[in-house]
Amino acid sequence: MRIIGLDFGSKTVGVALSDLLGLTAQPVETIFRKNESKLRKTCARIESIIAENDVSKIVLGFPKHMNDDIGERAKKTLEFKEMLQRRTGLEVVMWDERLTTVEAEETLIESGIRREDRKKYIDQIAAVLILQGYMDSLPRK
Repeated sequence: MRIIGLDFGSKTVGVALSDLLGLTAQPVETIFRKNESKLRKTCARIESIIAENDVSKIVLGFPKHMNDDIGERAKKTLEFKEMLQRRTGLEVVMWDERLTTVEAEETLIESGIRREDRKKYIDQIAAVLILQGYMDSLPRK
Protein backbone atom coordinates (compact mmCIF):
# COMPACT_ATOMS: atom_id res chain seq x y z
CA MET A 1 0.00 0.00 0.00
CA ARG A 2 1.23 3.44 -0.90
CA ILE A 3 0.89 6.85 0.72
CA ILE A 4 0.09 10.00 -1.23
CA GLY A 5 1.50 13.37 -0.19
CA LEU A 6 -0.23 16.61 -1.12
CA ASP A 7 0.91 20.24 -1.04
CA PHE A 8 -2.39 22.15 -1.25
CA GLY A 9 -2.12 25.70 -2.57
CA SER A 10 -4.55 28.35 -3.71
CA LYS A 11 -4.26 27.36 -7.40
CA THR A 12 -2.16 24.20 -7.38
CA VAL A 13 -1.80 20.88 -5.61
CA GLY A 14 1.60 19.21 -5.66
CA VAL A 15 1.36 15.41 -5.61
CA ALA A 16 3.93 12.85 -4.46
CA LEU A 17 3.71 9.09 -3.90
CA SER A 18 5.63 6.73 -1.67
CA ASP A 19 7.38 3.74 -3.14
CA LEU A 20 5.84 0.34 -2.40
CA LEU A 21 8.07 -0.14 0.67
CA GLY A 22 7.16 3.24 2.14
CA LEU A 23 10.79 4.38 2.19
CA THR A 24 11.01 7.13 -0.40
CA ALA A 25 8.71 9.75 -1.87
CA GLN A 26 8.68 10.57 -5.57
CA PRO A 27 7.09 13.53 -7.37
CA VAL A 28 4.04 12.70 -9.49
CA GLU A 29 2.49 15.89 -10.85
CA THR A 30 1.13 19.34 -10.14
CA ILE A 31 -2.62 19.74 -10.46
CA PHE A 32 -3.54 23.24 -11.65
CA ARG A 33 -6.88 25.00 -11.33
CA LYS A 34 -8.02 28.44 -12.46
CA ASN A 35 -10.19 29.29 -9.48
CA GLU A 36 -9.28 28.65 -5.84
CA SER A 37 -12.78 27.52 -4.89
CA LYS A 38 -13.24 25.12 -7.84
CA LEU A 39 -12.09 21.80 -6.40
CA ARG A 40 -14.23 19.20 -8.17
CA LYS A 41 -11.70 18.39 -10.92
CA THR A 42 -8.83 18.58 -8.44
CA CYS A 43 -10.50 16.04 -6.15
CA ALA A 44 -11.39 13.82 -9.11
CA ARG A 45 -7.74 13.78 -10.25
CA ILE A 46 -6.52 12.96 -6.72
CA GLU A 47 -9.10 10.15 -6.46
CA SER A 48 -7.87 8.81 -9.80
CA ILE A 49 -4.23 8.79 -8.63
CA ILE A 50 -5.31 7.07 -5.40
CA ALA A 51 -7.20 4.35 -7.30
CA GLU A 52 -4.41 3.79 -9.86
CA ASN A 53 -1.75 3.39 -7.16
CA ASP A 54 -3.50 1.46 -4.37
CA VAL A 55 -3.09 4.35 -1.91
CA SER A 56 -4.02 3.65 1.71
CA LYS A 57 -3.33 7.01 3.36
CA ILE A 58 -3.12 10.71 2.51
CA VAL A 59 -0.55 13.09 4.02
CA LEU A 60 -1.59 16.71 3.58
CA GLY A 61 0.77 19.61 4.19
CA PHE A 62 -0.46 21.88 7.00
CA PRO A 63 0.68 25.48 6.43
CA LYS A 64 0.92 26.86 9.94
CA HIS A 65 2.57 30.22 10.58
CA MET A 66 6.08 30.21 12.01
CA ASN A 67 4.65 31.18 15.44
CA ASP A 68 2.34 28.10 15.28
CA ASP A 69 -0.80 30.15 14.56
CA ILE A 70 -3.36 28.86 12.09
CA GLY A 71 -4.11 31.40 9.37
CA GLU A 72 -6.53 31.57 6.48
CA ARG A 73 -4.53 29.18 4.25
CA ALA A 74 -4.41 26.58 7.05
CA LYS A 75 -8.18 26.90 7.57
CA LYS A 76 -8.77 26.26 3.86
CA THR A 77 -6.43 23.28 4.07
CA LEU A 78 -8.46 21.84 6.97
CA GLU A 79 -11.62 22.22 4.86
CA PHE A 80 -9.85 20.42 2.01
CA LYS A 81 -8.88 17.66 4.45
CA GLU A 82 -12.54 17.14 5.39
CA MET A 83 -13.51 17.02 1.72
CA LEU A 84 -10.79 14.45 0.95
CA GLN A 85 -11.85 12.23 3.87
CA ARG A 86 -15.49 12.35 2.76
CA ARG A 87 -14.70 11.63 -0.88
CA THR A 88 -12.00 8.96 -0.45
CA GLY A 89 -12.82 7.35 2.89
CA LEU A 90 -9.08 7.39 3.66
CA GLU A 91 -7.28 8.70 6.71
CA VAL A 92 -5.82 12.16 6.08
CA VAL A 93 -2.79 13.01 8.22
CA MET A 94 -1.91 16.69 8.60
CA TRP A 95 1.85 17.29 8.38
CA ASP A 96 3.62 20.54 9.27
CA GLU A 97 4.84 22.00 5.99
CA ARG A 98 6.57 25.12 7.24
CA LEU A 99 9.53 26.03 5.03
CA THR A 100 8.98 23.16 2.56
CA THR A 101 8.45 25.61 -0.32
CA VAL A 102 11.69 27.40 0.58
CA GLU A 103 13.50 24.05 0.74
CA ALA A 104 11.92 22.98 -2.57
CA GLU A 105 13.07 26.22 -4.22
CA GLU A 106 16.62 25.69 -2.94
CA THR A 107 16.59 22.10 -4.22
CA LEU A 108 15.52 23.24 -7.68
CA ILE A 109 18.17 25.98 -7.74
CA GLU A 110 20.86 23.50 -6.71
CA SER A 111 19.64 21.16 -9.46
CA GLY A 112 20.15 23.89 -12.04
CA ILE A 113 16.48 24.25 -12.95
CA ARG A 114 15.88 27.57 -14.72
CA ARG A 115 13.83 30.15 -12.85
CA GLU A 116 10.94 30.07 -15.33
CA ASP A 117 10.76 26.27 -15.13
CA ARG A 118 10.78 26.06 -11.32
CA LYS A 119 7.08 26.94 -11.09
CA LYS A 120 6.22 23.66 -12.84
CA TYR A 121 8.01 21.58 -10.23
CA ILE A 122 8.06 23.46 -6.92
CA ASP A 123 4.71 22.12 -5.65
CA GLN A 124 5.68 18.53 -6.52
CA ILE A 125 8.99 18.89 -4.69
CA ALA A 126 7.19 20.43 -1.68
CA ALA A 127 4.80 17.42 -1.71
CA VAL A 128 7.82 15.09 -1.77
CA LEU A 129 9.32 16.89 1.24
CA ILE A 130 6.02 16.70 3.14
CA LEU A 131 5.57 13.00 2.42
CA GLN A 132 9.22 12.12 3.07
CA GLY A 133 9.13 13.98 6.40
CA TYR A 134 6.08 11.99 7.43
CA MET A 135 7.54 8.64 6.34
CA ASP A 136 10.84 9.38 8.08
CA SER A 137 8.92 9.93 11.34
CA LEU A 138 7.36 6.46 11.23
CA PRO A 139 8.94 3.68 13.24
CA ARG A 140 10.72 1.13 11.06
CA LYS A 141 9.93 -2.55 11.42
